[in-house]
Amino acid sequence: MAAYLQWRRFLFFDREAVKEPPGPDGPGGKPFALPPGIAVCDSGRGSLVFGDALTAAHMEGQIWFVPRSLQPSSFQAYKLRVTHLYQLKQHSILVSVGEDEEGINPLVKVWNLEKRDGGNPLCTRIFPAIPGNKPTVVSCLTVHENLNFMAIGFADGSVVLTKGDITRDRHSKTQVLHEGSYPVTGLAFRQSGKTTHLFVATTENIQSYLLSVKDYPRLELDTRGCGLRCSSLSDPSQDLQFIVAGNECVYLYQPDERGPCFAFEGQKLIVHWYRGYLIIVSKDRKTSPKSEFAGNEAQNSDKQVLNIYDLCNKFIAYSSIFDDIVDVLAEWGSLYVLTRDGKIHVLQEKDTQTKLEARKSMLFRKNLFEMAINLAKSHHLDSDGLSEIFRQYGDHLYNKGNHDGAIQQYIRTIGKLEPSYVIRKFLDAQRIHNLTAYLQTLHLQSLANADHTTLLLNCYTKLKDSSKLEEFIKTSESEVRFDVETAIKVLRQAGYYSHAVYLAEKHMHHEWYLKIQLEDIKNYQEALQYIGKLPFDQAESNMKRYGKILMHHVPNETTELLKILCTDYQPPGDSEGLGMLEGKKANSEEFIPVFANNSRELKAFLEHMTEVQADSPQGVYDTLLELQLQNWAHEQDEQIKEKLHNEALTLLKSGRFKTVFDKALVLCQMHNFKDGVLYLYEQGKLFQQIMHYHMQNEQYKKVIEVCELYGDQEACLWEQALGYFARKEEDCKEYIAAVLKHIENKNLMPPLLVVQTLAHNSTATLSVIKDYLVNKLQKQSRQIEQDEQRIHKYREETTRIRQEIEELKASPKIFQKTKCSICTSALELPSVHFLCGHSFHQHCFESYSESDSECPTCMPENRKVMDMIRAQEQKRDLHDQFQHQLKCSNDGFSVVADYFGRGVFNKLTLITDPPPRKAAEAGAPR
Repeated sequence: MAAYLQWRRFLFFDREAVKEPPGPDGPGGKPFALPPGIAVCDSGRGSLVFGDALTAAHMEGQIWFVPRSLQPSSFQAYKLRVTHLYQLKQHSILVSVGEDEEGINPLVKVWNLEKRDGGNPLCTRIFPAIPGNKPTVVSCLTVHENLNFMAIGFADGSVVLTKGDITRDRHSKTQVLHEGSYPVTGLAFRQSGKTTHLFVATTENIQSYLLSVKDYPRLELDTRGCGLRCSSLSDPSQDLQFIVAGNECVYLYQPDERGPCFAFEGQKLIVHWYRGYLIIVSKDRKTSPKSEFAGNEAQNSDKQVLNIYDLCNKFIAYSSIFDDIVDVLAEWGSLYVLTRDGKIHVLQEKDTQTKLEARKSMLFRKNLFEMAINLAKSHHLDSDGLSEIFRQYGDHLYNKGNHDGAIQQYIRTIGKLEPSYVIRKFLDAQRIHNLTAYLQTLHLQSLANADHTTLLLNCYTKLKDSSKLEEFIKTSESEVRFDVETAIKVLRQAGYYSHAVYLAEKHMHHEWYLKIQLEDIKNYQEALQYIGKLPFDQAESNMKRYGKILMHHVPNETTELLKILCTDYQPPGDSEGLGMLEGKKANSEEFIPVFANNSRELKAFLEHMTEVQADSPQGVYDTLLELQLQNWAHEQDEQIKEKLHNEALTLLKSGRFKTVFDKALVLCQMHNFKDGVLYLYEQGKLFQQIMHYHMQNEQYKKVIEVCELYGDQEACLWEQALGYFARKEEDCKEYIAAVLKHIENKNLMPPLLVVQTLAHNSTATLSVIKDYLVNKLQKQSRQIEQDEQRIHKYREETTRIRQEIEELKASPKIFQKTKCSICTSALELPSVHFLCGHSFHQHCFESYSESDSECPTCMPENRKVMDMIRAQEQKRDLHDQFQHQLKCSNDGFSVVADYFGRGVFNKLTLITDPPPRKAAEAGAPR
């Protein structure tokens, strides 16, 4: 039970008498007054509704409507009096109870205010309000806003319920819901979802009926009752409770039980609910002292007191004295108090900001911050206003030394108050736990920045509160409310490596995870396993970055991971798709620097790559060759050395060094790998280098073998071999003889040059070249004889041809052929004769001849000669070819003689056609 005397009083409403509006007859300003005899009233749909009754002066029965413009209108609803009015708030329907004749004959009329009948509202339904057969006085009336229920209470304790469309007779059903011995004083419908209850208050008890069930079950809630107009239904802020005001207390009821009660003393006359406020008009017979709510006059004992209570915040929002209140109405956002003299007073609630500003200083001065907060909440003050109250409350508690309470108020300002305002107050080491609580909440609301995260983690580490630290960082993915990278940095600096690693792994900060594992924890095995679980791109980049460190500490495992990474890498998480998607491959050449000080692992890696991936980059093969040659050069064990020798030679012969021939050759030369050098020379057709290699090593037989193998491809080898042996001072007669024999057979050098070459050798005597010279002289003698015979033959033939030419020029040509040279048949006219001596039938000549001026029989031979002459003519200008042959030939004289014999150096006159006269004579038919 809440004690009334403990509630504080405020003046949250302004009281003012309603005055007449300005009119054409005057400026207005007089107090507005209703006609005398007003008995009942209600409000809704933009009007104040009043009903009058029989007065001593005249009989009435009108219903008055007063709009906001204060221009009243009325119509005759009953002949005698209006006893009850109920204006629906959501419909333009007015329900009234009144009397048309003397006696107890109450009539219920339903009015549709939107429709008119002769200028008056349309009455859609009339029926007598009689429970059973006994007429009785109507005590109260209520209507459900859905127009499906209407309840009428009577003085004899009966309640009549009308179910269905209350505006029509046909669609509704009326029945007696309740019968009792005590007058019904209050009725109220309560709608919660699809459930409808009816509260019934009598002078002696409180009951509820469940109307959503067929039999309308009844539940008695209390054995205390109330007077007329002393009950009301609250709004949803108080959970739609039924309010009953007794002389000692005010009770609140749910449909199934009694709720809280408030000790408000005094005889209650009227009870209403308005916007979260409880309005009570009571008759207080005790003399009250003067106060700011009561004016300056002493209050008489028969005055009526109007109190407006805030039940949630437990204070009196307004209190004032009125004379003989008829009722209190709510419309247009204000309260209107109707007194018996027809005057109306308006109570206008102050706006929230004004109320707070008016009482804030008083509340804060009295340190009533909780009440100020509750007041602001109940009036729906915006978050900025609430935050300011929380801040002042926090400052008040902080100044008093209540740091725990202060931080709780500051926490409620998060999102509005700048965090630095609070943080600066709690940077002292003794208040670090308060700062931690504030920062925790700041992170929970996702309003923290990187600096706040740093500060909170430092608080945890200073407090050495590992449990809180773990709770903070081990939130689920969807609840992360801090900057993860900042948290990792702070934890690492504070030495909480396990926590930092946990965060890095959970939030996939791979770089931080590896950095802490390798640089701080030195857990190389874990770091390597972690890399093996990463996606390809990240695994590749991290192996390039940390590969050397891992290779130094865990060489075998690192090598195995690199093998997988460069062949067919698939993270463990992708095992389901194994076989469906081809794994990615890294460039193995890029990882060679990782093995800087691990040659054994490097050799294993490179050999693996060349075995499983034949198209490995060239750098892999180059490095492997260099590594094998190094191992071969430094190996002392002969068997192992032989094995390494074979491996290196096999690698060279794999065909992978064609594009990098020079590099491979340099490697073999650097390590004095003889067989490799010779193989590469041979592959590069560097026959002279092969021979020079053997010459440097004074391997005479090898020199001869090279000449025999490659002398046909490069003839100068024999000449170089002869010069080599000629420069040797030791006895090389056997090798010189072999060389001379081949030179003689191939005619590679002039004898004079051979003699000049051997003249440099002091050990070579004439006997060494005796046989060579004799054979050479004999061959030349035979060649001279053959040339002389050929010359004699050519001279004779030339003389004969010249004689024939002269005869053709000076003597007539007699054609004595009797047969055609083509068909060999007897020659007949017409025929064709040529100076060469061939004759043809004219038809044979025309059929086989390609030119009218050439003999078909001699033409092929003549063309060969002509082609040779043209070729010589074309070759006369081929100076480059001539120079090249002259330079490369061992016998330059023979080259010059050949070109001279072709007539390259002569100016030739080419005659392709015979003179016209001769041709005509030769072609004339005989």
